[in-house]
Amino acid sequence: MGALTHESLVEYLIEEAYEVVDSIEAGKEEELAGELGDVLLQVVLHARLAEENGRFDFDDVARAITAKMVRRNPHVFRPDGTLQDSFPATVEEIVQKWDAVKKAEKPGRSDPFEGIPPHLPALALAQKSLDRADRAEKAGRAGKPDPAVVPVPVHETEAELGDYLLAVTAAAREQGFDAERALRGAVRRYQGREEGTP
Repeated sequence: MGALTHESLVEYLIEEAYEVVDSIEAGKEEELAGELGDVLLQVVLHARLAEENGRFDFDDVARAITAKMVRRNPHVFRPDGTLQDSFPATVEEIVQKWDAVKKAEKPGRSDPFEGIPPHLPALALAQKSLDRADRAEKAGRAGKPDPAVVPVPVHETEAELGDYLLAVTAAAREQGFDAERALRGAVRRYQGREEGTP
């Protein structure tokens, strides 16, 4: 095995994150602490590599996430990091405050899709993009791109929706299409990005 680098560790970070998801979705509380520890180990390894290169260390990572949580959640924390006496009553109020803080952090950002990791799995990328467009539209910023996506009727439960998505994937496979690539391309078009652009 070659030298450890941030790049060589990426696959393990992704794998460990998916193992956390698996534990949560399977309801395996007894495994969750261990799986979260495996993700934390990846954070420690990346911080250690950066420290060896004189860039940052684990304490810097911890300080940065603490400051970010306090800064981005003024509905929860006071500027000194202590808890607020009361919290907003609705999820919508929390989202509005979160969006206002993020907009203040990055005032030059006008594209609602900027900052969405382009390598998310295609379904997660689609859902995140639709959510961002909807939130931007509600905030009076540039919202839903043209052409707008017209939702199709779906079944009543997540299980039925899952069956539907699996059937669409099977149909795509039968025709020789890559459903992941097809959806990723559709999301790029929705976002107004060129084909081949991540």
